[in-house]
Amino acid sequence: MKRIALFLLTNIAVVAVLGITASLLGVNRFLTANGLNLGALLGFAFIMGFGGAIISLLISKPVAKWSSGVHVIDQPRNADEAWIVQTVQNFAQKAGIGMPEVGIYEGEPNAFATGAFKNNALVAVSTGLLQGMTREEVEAVIGHEVAHIANGDMVTMTLIQGVMNTFVVFLSRVIGYGVDSFLRKGESSSSGPGIGYYVTTIVMDILLGFVAAIIVAWFSRQREFRADAGAAQLMGRKQPMVNALARLGGMVPGELPKSIQAMGITGNIGKLFSSHPPIEERIAALQNSAQ
Repeated sequence: MKRIALFLLTNIAVVAVLGITASLLGVNRFLTANGLNLGALLGFAFIMGFGGAIISLLISKPVAKWSSGVHVIDQPRNADEAWIVQTVQNFAQKAGIGMPEVGIYEGEPNAFATGAFKNNALVAVSTGLLQGMTREEVEAVIGHEVAHIANGDMVTMTLIQGVMNTFVVFLSRVIGYGVDSFLRKGESSSSGPGIGYYVTTIVMDILLGFVAAIIVAWFSRQREFRADAGAAQLMGRKQPMVNALARLGGMVPGELPKSIQAMGITGNIGKLFSSHPPIEERIAALQNSAQ
């Protein structure tokens, strides 16, 4: 949950910065006296959509370290840290990826993996996870995170987020132009877009952004099922991952960063925006999968 929230928040911030920069440089001039230049708009939407997602991906690892207070284990200070590093190394070799950086951070039970490249990633586990689980269960969780890296999940999420961003930017401005043209029938458009364009674009950015978030969340949930299966494959059996999921289901999960606590959604509609499937569904999927 934390890695997805950080990625989405960073992406939104980068897109906002790109939008302001584009306005200052004048590269967003897709509205002309002759109407809407769809080619220029598509190019603008593509730059905005993928620019934000790619920059978010490239800075995901340092942002995660800073925001979570991760202590990277360069030299293990005790037997537990040595075991964690060795476990990550064993799984990385089995998965055929480069050795990720390994870190620990203070917090409730949680873990995450992030990074732009399979051979230059980060796996971090919380102190709450280490204290509340058996070694075998922690091993399964680490396998889950290594599976995320091996599956290229952060790159996949970047591509999906980029497509969704492009869709939102392009369609909201097309609809905004259509509404503005309807409201200003008979008026000259040489003076630029009217208030109808700006209001409609803002409203559609918000509405379509919700639709995009639902789609991105759906893809994220599918990644979790694959990573659970990947952990079972790396360990050679399902039961440790099943036990780890069952244990997580009875724990208080790690809190979201305070900057996004207000964005938490409860109730049935929350399932549409959740980046992770319910624990029961993950356990059932893992138990029903082929060995």
